[in-house]
Amino acid sequence: MRAIRVASAALLAATTLTLGATTASTAVADEGDNPNNITSFGFRVTPSTIAAGGQVQLSVDGCEGDTKVTSGVFDDAHIPKGQNSVAAMVFPDAKPGAMYEVTFDCKGETGTTDLTIATGRPTHHPTSHPTGPVHHGVKAGVGGSFGGFDLHEIALGGVLIVGTLGTAYHWTRRRTGDGNKS
Repeated sequence: MRAIRVASAALLAATTLTLGATTASTAVADEGDNPNNITSFGFRVTPSTIAAGGQVQLSVDGCEGDTKVTSGVFDDAHIPKGQNSVAAMVFPDAKPGAMYEVTFDCKGETGTTDLTIATGRPTHHPTSHPTGPVHHGVKAGVGGSFGGFDLHEIALGGVLIVGTLGTAYHWTRRRTGDGNKS
């Protein structure tokens, strides 16, 4: 009986580790295995998630010439030789939740990164008012730890967990088959 418990615990642990490793390697592959992002210069968009109509900072390091930055979510930008960044305004009609590709071109060498448009209702915060400056507090309580999982991914995870638990239960309740009937 002890061997069955040990086997079911080992199966459950192996399944959990396999699923965790698969998820981790997928996340790493999405960020680091894209051959288009191997460049002789560094580049970034700050912040990487922005509300429609917001301002992003486009930065480049190590480019010995002018850099052209293009995307479908803001007007083309130009970073002159000797400078390392420029600001760009995201179009106010950018689709919330969409991910846009941003391309940096340094002397014909290109690299890409993604810019995500934040979901939620855009708000307008005036910087001044006739009676003085307007200050708004932090809008907290929006979001969570799911970080972009959709309903299909959550359902698949639930099915895998239920399947693992069902298998573990089956292994612990299965008879040994050695002829003992107790």
